[in-house]
Amino acid sequence: MIAYVHGIVEDIAEDNVVLDVNGMGINVNISADTASRLPGIGEPAKIYTYTCVREDTFQLYGFLTRCDLDIFKKLITVNGIGPKGGLAILSVMNAEDLRFAIMQGDAKAIAKAPGIGPKTAQRVILDLKDKIELDDSLIQREITQTAGGNPLIADTPQKQEAVEALVSLGYGQAESIKAVNQIENLENLDSGAILKAALKKMF
Repeated sequence: MIAYVHGIVEDIAEDNVVLDVNGMGINVNISADTASRLPGIGEPAKIYTYTCVREDTFQLYGFLTRCDLDIFKKLITVNGIGPKGGLAILSVMNAEDLRFAIMQGDAKAIAKAPGIGPKTAQRVILDLKDKIELDDSLIQREITQTAGGNPLIADTPQKQEAVEALVSLGYGQAESIKAVNQIENLENLDSGAILKAALKKMF
């Protein structure tokens, strides 16, 4: 119904933003990730929106990019995930990280969202894996960085050991591989040094 809202940022909270649109304050529900990337108060912003209309409510859910809005719309097609659940997931990971987690089958990373249990996270993967396009930019970057074009496998024993250590510490497989692959000049590092450097990426 409302494709986007363009106005001046009047107020920002962790889960909503108020935009002044020609003197009218429009309240838009947002994720924590979106809140962290908004311009400051008094600055202009364009928020792409999803309109949720029910018998007793009319709410807007907003995102800074069409890509974020698209993955949100996919999320809420999953049984058991409504708009609030979709925002919860996108508050603990951005749209690209979520796509990567779905492609990796990393339910543990998705289940970190408040109110999202392991079964629901697994349902997200099963329902959306075929809908996530393989040419997403992050997926392509990760594929080129891993052996044989397979993002599930690290290309050296040291990297694989570091990934396994991170997973044993409670991190998801997708985010562990991503952290290890972000380390520069690791050719001469052993698995312990790679693990330490990857842990720094996590914080």
